[in-house]
Amino acid sequence: MRFGIYSEMQTPLGAPHADRVRDELRAIEQADALGFDIYSLIEHHFFQEFSISANPLAVFAAAAQRTARIRFRTALHTLPLHNPLRLAGEIAVADILTGGRLECGVGRGHAWLYGPSNVPLEESRPRFEEAVELLHLAWTRDRFSYHGHFYTAEDVSVVPKPLQQPHPPLSTGGTSEQSYRTAGERGWALLLPPTRPYETFAPMLSLYREACRARGHAPHVIVIRPVYLGEDARTLRDEVEPYLLDFFAFNASPMASLASEAQRAELRAKGFVHYASGAMEALRDVTYEDAVAQGIALVGTPDAVAARLARFAREDAVDEIAIVASFGGLPADRVLRTQQLFAERIIPSLRGR
Repeated sequence: MRFGIYSEMQTPLGAPHADRVRDELRAIEQADALGFDIYSLIEHHFFQEFSISANPLAVFAAAAQRTARIRFRTALHTLPLHNPLRLAGEIAVADILTGGRLECGVGRGHAWLYGPSNVPLEESRPRFEEAVELLHLAWTRDRFSYHGHFYTAEDVSVVPKPLQQPHPPLSTGGTSEQSYRTAGERGWALLLPPTRPYETFAPMLSLYREACRARGHAPHVIVIRPVYLGEDARTLRDEVEPYLLDFFAFNASPMASLASEAQRAELRAKGFVHYASGAMEALRDVTYEDAVAQGIALVGTPDAVAARLARFAREDAVDEIAIVASFGGLPADRVLRTQQLFAERIIPSLRGR
């Protein structure tokens, strides 16, 4: 089992962006020193509270100069909003600069990103499929041609090539059944979103595992959970509750840009049913009690949280636990405290199971 950190780079309104980026680099540097296996950053644009992680590859290139062994994962590149030929080269450069420590998530991304990007929602899936084909061609062929509906390339060479051959390990995430089937069919790792109880993923995990088996791939499931640790259980709720509730509210905040009934109808018609279901807005109503009781958030002493995570260490179906230590504008010193306690007190106990 691997142990990682997952960060959305949530940033409260008014918070200095440069400070937030510097805090992220310090967290990555500490994670490397503490022995975490991998650090994941999302790629996201336009909505500050949700994330200011506009260029995770650049952050990883900088972090690679300060670290020795930790791996890096983008989670996820929104492929329909990229030029896939340019992205292939950018990923290759980042793989070289990190010494072959890069892993890449790819997906269709959030529905709210398409309007500001001037890409029609109905083009999301076909653009994604073509982009995946082009990435593979760019990484594995010296020269190639491609004639798709959205992208055309004639006798082109994409350079440089990644250090890892044929390319960095790939993963995906999402909420649609098709995303889980695609992950299994292609042999990609699967990231489970951090805002729902693990048990709710059971039907789609079955689809993923069945698709893996059918194609001869080994499943790789990544569970992501917000975690807050301290030595005095009596003070933890007061310390973390407002930031934890903001974690959920910030995840829902971009839905304000998709609030009209006409927009909801478009979402339903064009394959983004989850965003029209009210599930995202419901995150604003999540209570501290519900988040902790349902195991969405893990708050407690290292021993208490280790006991709750032990179930994943016993399950062959879970291959990585990724903690969200930074959320809702939580002060940087508390983020680093959670990372340290998790690495020193929880990882050794789970690795030994």
